[in-house]
Amino acid sequence: MKAEIRKTVEALGAVSTDEALRRAHTCPPPDRQEVVKVIHELQALLFPLVYRREYPNMADETLLSQALYRLRDQLAAALRFRMEAGEDAEAAAEEICAAFAERLPEVKRLLLLDVEALYEGDPAAVSREEVMISYPGFRAITIFRIAHELYLLKAPLIPRIMTEYAHERTGIDIHPGATVGEYFFIDHGTGIVVGETTTIGDHVKLYQGVTLGAKSFELDENGNPVKNIKRHPDIGNHVVIYANATILGGDTVIGDHCVIGGNTWLTRSVAAGSVISYREGNEEQE
Repeated sequence: MKAEIRKTVEALGAVSTDEALRRAHTCPPPDRQEVVKVIHELQALLFPLVYRREYPNMADETLLSQALYRLRDQLAAALRFRMEAGEDAEAAAEEICAAFAERLPEVKRLLLLDVEALYEGDPAAVSREEVMISYPGFRAITIFRIAHELYLLKAPLIPRIMTEYAHERTGIDIHPGATVGEYFFIDHGTGIVVGETTTIGDHVKLYQGVTLGAKSFELDENGNPVKNIKRHPDIGNHVVIYANATILGGDTVIGDHCVIGGNTWLTRSVAAGSVISYREGNEEQE
């Protein structure tokens, strides 16, 4: 048995990525479980009524310090892994953490407005506390807003680890690069996908199964997808998008006060105030 195990391990080592790439990553990537702990600590700090049970006797200052030190260590690991900071990884991580900490009051302000949107928009919600405690949409939005600030600060890997954790726990996939306005409402939420270059205005409601995605990928001369270009739609203010609607394309704009009906497929812009519905295989506009 030992010989077979040794043979298998050697064979697995032979099936690897490009050797130069493998040698380049001499530093390990960030620890996903540590990043998840950062999420939990920040949630406990932002909403102690809901998330503080894991840290019952910890002062706010201690909790924030613990989260930031943990985040700093994982950012340094991410920077070293991505080879973006070299010997200055620790200093760069410290700078990102300091800037991130300054943004936390704004993150909480936005999340409290999201709670209002969920409470006011869902007749089944009996209290704001119920929204915070039990709604997967609020959980996903909370993690997204934390991750988005780190994304804006050019933190590698960590924002995506955070939102993929939210995706795993809630079924809601919001890329940390998406731009989302105030009073964001997600009802039910399962299967929602929001792409990296999406912009969403204020007072927008998304229901389960909505996709805000890319229509196609522009390719370079080698046939590889071109990155860092606008690929996903822009959603205006006071827009409602019902279940399983799909809106695609970087040049697709949904105007203010639009209603997009369930199961609708859109790859073109829609004027403000429009109502788009799906009828017997045809898209109709009112």
